[in-house]
Amino acid sequence: MQAIKKTVISLAMAISMTAISSVAFAEPDGEAKVRAAAETTVAKIEEAVSMAEKGASKEEMVKIINEARQIQKEFRYEITERQRQKSNDKLRIARDAFDDGDKATASAKLSEALAGYKEMKAIYDSNHK
Repeated sequence: MQAIKKTVISLAMAISMTAISSVAFAEPDGEAKVRAAAETTVAKIEEAVSMAEKGASKEEMVKIINEARQIQKEFRYEITERQRQKSNDKLRIARDAFDDGDKATASAKLSEALAGYKEMKAIYDSNHK
């Protein structure tokens, strides 16, 4: 009887420990989210640059830049955080320039932001293989 009690108690403890620590067995999804945000941000900015070259309307440009600015918020990596902030400022300036009708400044800032985000993505990718 003693042996059965000890076995049942040990089994119950093992099951509870496995259930509690199942989070430890879960695959980390933080890196996947950051990588996806980086890729999507770069793609959106490339789309904005392409649309600017084709002469898209002010409303379309502001919309796509705002989408890129929202997505880039998920692209958090401590090493490139300051660079992300600077590139986001360039996106904001580009959006404001499109709003004001200054397409030359807006296109230049979009190109600068794109270069910054591509560089950040390269740094992130090199540190997360």
